[in-house]
Amino acid sequence: MQALRKQDLLLLGLAVVFYAIVQGLLMADIIGPFWELNIVLVGINIILAASLNLINGFTGQFSIGHAGFMAVGAYVGAVMTVKFSLPFIVALAGGAVAAGILGFLIGLPTLRLSGDYLAIATLGLGEIIRITILNIPYVGGASGFMGIPRLADFTWVFFLTIFTLFFIKNLIRSSHGRACISIRENEIAAETMGIDTTRYKVLAFTIGASFAGLAGTLFSHYFYIAHPASFTFMRSFDILTMVVLGGLGSMTGAVTGAVLLTFISAALASYPEWRMVIYSISLIILMLYRPQGLLGDKEISLSIIKRLTGGDSRAEN
Repeated sequence: MQALRKQDLLLLGLAVVFYAIVQGLLMADIIGPFWELNIVLVGINIILAASLNLINGFTGQFSIGHAGFMAVGAYVGAVMTVKFSLPFIVALAGGAVAAGILGFLIGLPTLRLSGDYLAIATLGLGEIIRITILNIPYVGGASGFMGIPRLADFTWVFFLTIFTLFFIKNLIRSSHGRACISIRENEIAAETMGIDTTRYKVLAFTIGASFAGLAGTLFSHYFYIAHPASFTFMRSFDILTMVVLGGLGSMTGAVTGAVLLTFISAALASYPEWRMVIYSISLIILMLYRPQGLLGDKEISLSIIKRLTGGDSRAEN
C-alpha cells in the first residue's frame, strides 16, 4: 500500500508538471485555439470513457446510453448558472448529482437485465432523456440552451479529469471495486459468495452516470450551448468505442482510447469526406487483429516503464 501511495503521489506530481507545461504553451499562444479546444475535449472524453469503463469494463455490464447522462449534467449545470446565477462549482456538483440520481433510478429496474437486453434498455433510456429535453421549452427545446457563459477552461477540465481518474482507480482497488470485478468475472459465483450483485451494479451505474453528468456540465460551459443533437446515441457509441479501443477493464486504456480518437478526429477535420471512412477502417483493422483493445485489461504503470527503460525489475506493478 505504501508503494501504491508513493506511485500515486508521483503520478500526481507528473500531472501537475504536464499541466504547467501545457498551460504555459497556451498562454504563450504556441498552442492555437483549435488544438486548445481539442485538448479540452480530450479531458472531457477521458472523464466519459473512464466512467463508462467502470460500468462496462470493470462491472461487466453493457450500457450504451451514456450520452443521456451527459445531457442531464449539461442542462442541469446550465440552468444553475444561467437561470439561478449560481457559482460554477455548484453547477458542476448539481449536474453530477442530478445525473447520478437519474442513473440510480434507471439502474434499479434495468440492471436486473444483462447482455443485449441491458444494451437495448440503456440505449432506449438515453434516447428518452434526449427527446424529453427536446420538448422542454424552459431549456430551449429543439433550439438548444444558448447563452451559457464559458466558465470551463483547460484548468477546470484538467484537474477534474485527474480527480475522476484517481477516484475510479481507488474505487476499483477497494472492496467495492473487487465486488464489481467479481460480478464481471462470474456473476453466479459472486452471488454464491454472498455479494449483492444488484447493489454493486447499481452502485457502479450511479457513479458512472455522475461522472458523465460532470463531463456534460464542463461540455456545456465550454462550448456555450447545450443542444440535443450533441447527445444522440451516436455520442454514446463514440464513448463506447473509446473504451473498447483502449481495452475494457483498463483505466490507462480508457485514457489512451479517448486521446487517440479525439486527436484522430481532429487531424482528419480537413478531410470531411474521408474522415469517417478512415476512422471506420482503422477500427475494423483493430478489431480484427486486436479485439481485446490496445491494452486489453492491463495497466501502464511506473514499474512497467522502469522495466522498459532498464530500471529496477523488482518494482511492484
